[in-house]
Amino acid sequence: MSKVVKFGGSSLASAEQFRKVGDIIRADADRRYVVPSAPGKRFKEDTKVTDMLYACYDHAEQGIDFSGELSEIRSRYQEIIDGLELSVSLEEEFRVIEDSFKSGAGSNYAASRGEYLNGIIMAAYLGYAFIDAAEVICFDEDGAFNLDKTTRVLSARLEGYANAVIPGFYGALPDGTVKTFSRGGSDISGSIVAKVVQADVYENWTDVSGFLVADPGIVKHPKRIDVITYRELRELSYMGAAVMHEDAIFPVRQEGIPINIRNTNAPEDSGTWIVGSTCQKSRYVITGIAGKRGFCSVNIEKDMMNTEIGFGRKVLQAFEENGISFEHVPSGIDTMTVFVHQDEFVHKEQKVAACLYRLARPDAIEIEADLALIAVVGRGMKSTRGTAGRIFSALAHANVNVKMIDQGSSELNIIIGVANEDFETAIRAIYDIFVLTNL
Repeated sequence: MSKVVKFGGSSLASAEQFRKVGDIIRADADRRYVVPSAPGKRFKEDTKVTDMLYACYDHAEQGIDFSGELSEIRSRYQEIIDGLELSVSLEEEFRVIEDSFKSGAGSNYAASRGEYLNGIIMAAYLGYAFIDAAEVICFDEDGAFNLDKTTRVLSARLEGYANAVIPGFYGALPDGTVKTFSRGGSDISGSIVAKVVQADVYENWTDVSGFLVADPGIVKHPKRIDVITYRELRELSYMGAAVMHEDAIFPVRQEGIPINIRNTNAPEDSGTWIVGSTCQKSRYVITGIAGKRGFCSVNIEKDMMNTEIGFGRKVLQAFEENGISFEHVPSGIDTMTVFVHQDEFVHKEQKVAACLYRLARPDAIEIEADLALIAVVGRGMKSTRGTAGRIFSALAHANVNVKMIDQGSSELNIIIGVANEDFETAIRAIYDIFVLTNL
């Protein structure tokens, strides 16, 4: 059995955190490949090393002396090295970094040095081989990630190593120029390594014990999600939940490799498992709740709309012609409502209205602003009767007026529209009825 383990910046911010990571890796011989991030914040007011590198390179680009900033970064790493009582030296690496900054190596190169240097320290601390991601994570000339080439190159490179450290966040273009991932960072790197080595599990270690049923900024001490499917995760992520980016999931999802989100500071917690499918029932009818504010609804009314072939296409064409994407389109016999992002729509509303009248010839158009959409997601809803009724009941008791409700044919999620001002109240009411009372 083999596991790929990725550790976030908060897990590697200090020597103390490094020791926790070392204990976690050594506690399981199956944890063979390690993907580290750059050092994060040691305390609330601290600065992430990646941000320090960006600021340092910015000075270099402007021709401003950056020796002081680079010295601070060097001190951060030396503090970790000394705390771990390692004999490794980064002097040569910092000399190369200084020269590269002076010659304009680029912000991608600058940002990647955080992971690169942390990878060297991690490999020395664990006694693992160090493999520079720039040599094995491949991008095309246009900057797109090349999975096929990466699979070939990384597979060949890892053949001789039972254990290795591969820094996250970056790779290289065909000419060797360092390129970073635009979104998802080290999470993507860990997922790629897991796919290439055909890992049994991809463990993603961070500073929380998995995903939560609701936003802790809205609900006090929300429960943890034990198991979540990729489809559920996508629904929650799309509606604003702070979960892994889709790009970080795709490589392992292709191979059916489960992801385990774990907490470096509480390694005994089982965390959250992300899987393709499961027969395990969730603790509650719902898996999670997420939502976003800032929507408009455009309600189009027309008698006998349901008999007019092509009516829906004409309505959506009006939005397409004005470069506006839609979120949801619930409809009735003589009504069709289109939900759009308010910031995209507000400056084009009259153009869209005129286009709607020209294309669809509606009887009336009504626009309402300052709305929020909430997604209630859960594989358990399909086999549970009365889920929508419970939502309506909970919201009614909380004095929240429901503007829209839309359930997909998969019965995996229910979307509710409410006023922006009722957003948090609605989420708390839904959480309470399904989790606290656990009906």
